[in-house]
Amino acid sequence: MKKMIIHGGHRLAGEVTIGGAKNSTVALIPAAILADTPVRFDMVPDILDVHNLMLILRSMNVHSTFEDGVLTIDPTEIVEAPLPSKAIKSLRASYYFMGSLLGRFQRATLSFPGGDNIGPRPIDQHIKAFQALGASVEEHDNTVRITTGPDGLHGARIFLDMVSVGATINSILAAVKAVGTTVIENAAKEPEIIDIATFLNNMGAHVRGAGTDVIRIEGVATLRAMNTHTIIPDRIEAGTYLSMAAAVGDGVTIKNVIPEHLEAFTAKMMEMGVPLEINEDSIFVPHVDDLKPIQIKTMPFPGFATDLQQPLTPLLFRAAGSSVVIDTIYPKRIKHIAELRKMGANIRSEEGTIVVDPSIDLVGSEVQAGEIRAGASLVIAALMADGTTEINRAENIMRGYDRIVKKLTDLNADVEIVEDSLVENGQD
Repeated sequence: MKKMIIHGGHRLAGEVTIGGAKNSTVALIPAAILADTPVRFDMVPDILDVHNLMLILRSMNVHSTFEDGVLTIDPTEIVEAPLPSKAIKSLRASYYFMGSLLGRFQRATLSFPGGDNIGPRPIDQHIKAFQALGASVEEHDNTVRITTGPDGLHGARIFLDMVSVGATINSILAAVKAVGTTVIENAAKEPEIIDIATFLNNMGAHVRGAGTDVIRIEGVATLRAMNTHTIIPDRIEAGTYLSMAAAVGDGVTIKNVIPEHLEAFTAKMMEMGVPLEINEDSIFVPHVDDLKPIQIKTMPFPGFATDLQQPLTPLLFRAAGSSVVIDTIYPKRIKHIAELRKMGANIRSEEGTIVVDPSIDLVGSEVQAGEIRAGASLVIAALMADGTTEINRAENIMRGYDRIVKKLTDLNADVEIVEDSLVENGQD
């Protein structure tokens, strides 16, 4: 277990470069096993989820190397093997191996995926898609077994009952090598889905309509990587640093961003009174004093992302009035509330609505990062607070934020990661 120690009161300034998108990366790595050649990714974030996915690959005799943001994966000697349940249960995105193994071997067996506990996130839409493609799905003792008949997978019409990024991507992974045409309706539109489709298409797949609510896939027999795929910038990491810069910054430039991916978020910041300077691939956040309260309602893309409601919350503490957050995607995403209250924050949850009141006198405390984005909100609050904050379970933060200690330190923050045992022994 790791602990993040932050000494508050240091104003941030300078520039920070955003890494590749976590939510693309955790799908691209499982997608790589569909290839009949080695695959190379650039702009890969150095996060714990990547290393866990590499462990899963290793269990299938898939060799991978990761250095300086470049990840090479060689699936040419892949074998079917039990996947390590500990790694599977550590991150929910491991469920993408369902679609990719099904596309590669026409069958898949793996433990029920884990990840952040932010409320119910069933995989019924994934299962429905696999069944439409001709697969049989059995669930027993937290294990999912997916098999196909002698004819394998075939193209089908898949209508998702609810917009789901995970189900959309898993449907693509399973269908990309299926015989015939697959049409996915009510598909999610997130930029990460376009990124997956771009990667597959560059290997010879025929995926059309990614980024719209109807995706059409013509199955192909083989996929061959001919060039390096550069992962899109992480819009959630970018939004986190934008909030941080406005909350405790004296002029911060956020580099390597695609502003179009952040429009719902930056619109809310400007509504608060943050005079952002938005450029082609960077955003400058000046020092800001007077902020207005706002109302936020999370929605599927292009709406306000659920992953950004918690990172924005500490900035709401500085507004001159009460702000309201309604998360329609994961209404149980409230693990940050009790921890922020330990720091003196005026925040509460009432019947699915989060109310954030002005809180200008935060104090350093011992808190716990229950999941990735809750941890991000605690990091920002700790930077704003008077005194020292110790964030337990910091590995949850590191699951989603590329080289966060170095990036914060370069912005003038006083932050470090230590092992819990060292803290207990007084050796920090």
